[in-house]
Amino acid sequence: MTTLHAIRSTRVVTPQGVQAATVHIRDGVIERVAGYKDPPPGTHVYDAGESVVAPGLVDTHVHINEPGRTDWEGFETATRAAAAGGVTTLIDMPLNSIPATTTEAALEAKREAAHGKCWVNVGFWGGVVPGNAEQLRALDGAGVFGFKCFLVPSGVPEFAHVGESDLRAALPKLAALDVPLLVHAEVPKPIEKANRKLAKADPTRYEAWLLSRPAMAETKAIEMMIRLAREFKVRVHIVHVSSARSVTLIRRAKSEGVRITAETCPHYLFFASGSIQKKQTEYKCAPPIRDARNNKSLWTALEKGGIDFVVSDHSPSPPSMKCRSTGDFFKAWGGISSLQLGLPAVWTKLRARKNPLEHLVLWMCSGPARLAGLEMQKGAIAPGYDADLVVWNPEKRFLVRPRTLHHRHKLTPYANRELRGVVQATFLRGEIIYDRGRFADAPRGRLLRRGDC
Repeated sequence: MTTLHAIRSTRVVTPQGVQAATVHIRDGVIERVAGYKDPPPGTHVYDAGESVVAPGLVDTHVHINEPGRTDWEGFETATRAAAAGGVTTLIDMPLNSIPATTTEAALEAKREAAHGKCWVNVGFWGGVVPGNAEQLRALDGAGVFGFKCFLVPSGVPEFAHVGESDLRAALPKLAALDVPLLVHAEVPKPIEKANRKLAKADPTRYEAWLLSRPAMAETKAIEMMIRLAREFKVRVHIVHVSSARSVTLIRRAKSEGVRITAETCPHYLFFASGSIQKKQTEYKCAPPIRDARNNKSLWTALEKGGIDFVVSDHSPSPPSMKCRSTGDFFKAWGGISSLQLGLPAVWTKLRARKNPLEHLVLWMCSGPARLAGLEMQKGAIAPGYDADLVVWNPEKRFLVRPRTLHHRHKLTPYANRELRGVVQATFLRGEIIYDRGRFADAPRGRLLRRGDC
């Protein structure tokens, strides 16, 4: 594999718009963006032709699960999938690994497990759980990019959910550190009430699962987090927004100066509940995929800034945990495997809208980079930024074949669907790490620490 000195294309997505340009690279960093016919003399230039050259995607919501549940996923397989999907930087969630990343020792165990295995850059979130408020400063000093909590049971025993009293212990410390708290925003009471009504429902029908996680659970959680964010003047980020009802609350809070941001995920934008058949547990996630009208409203929220960006929430498990034999949505693991497919899944739906390439970069590159505090190094093609780049063909279609996926397990709701947007090559600091199905001879990714980037 070759280290680049320049890359050029008739479609380079820069902060100034899409243009024919040559991106000059020195020591892994973008030196300047010049004219298309202005390559550096006598050096290696990658000519992408009419393919799009964009910043590498930044995915701040990935569950890698190593150590402890490496049979679910691991650093080697997850980061290969990332590279094949044009993702050059990802931030790993503090669960479902064992131990969970709720202490400095657990973070170091995760770093040790990741060493030498990462094909792309990897950073880490810390976790907020009951009783670990005194661990937060040490985790911050060790380089986590912020913290994550659940307001409902997470599904794994080592990462307990928090209530308001736990948050009141943690939020002053996070405010002092000025780091974001990422929140799985569902509260238990509306879910418990809905489940009492569904005692005799058919668990193999997706509608039953959808009704069991009402939008009200998300709304009430976000109301609480807005109130606490305002009180403690802390940065709060709502992960995987699933309900358009939430957006009005978030938009209003932003306008009032509350430090709140939000994300959604490709599966909430691509799928709709009406098309999910009985026993198709590969679609199960929490919060659930909602109806087509809600799907349309989420797109509008992205375009108007109510939702800030799109990340995968890649949350894989062994196929047996998806209960395909029984089709029981309530017993199946909740999580969608999509790390390699985020770009084409979003692009397939986005391409008919105005300024789609600029929107894609805003939502999948610069937006997530800003959450992680990497907005001066990642997520843009501009002088001084790392030369983490992706070349892709937005016109080319392909059929998702599970055997071509690099995730550890191939079960995904995107299987056998036609998508647009083929990733041709991925570059990490100017070095080709993925090229039309081939990978570099060894992993090149760095383990990132906040403050060292």
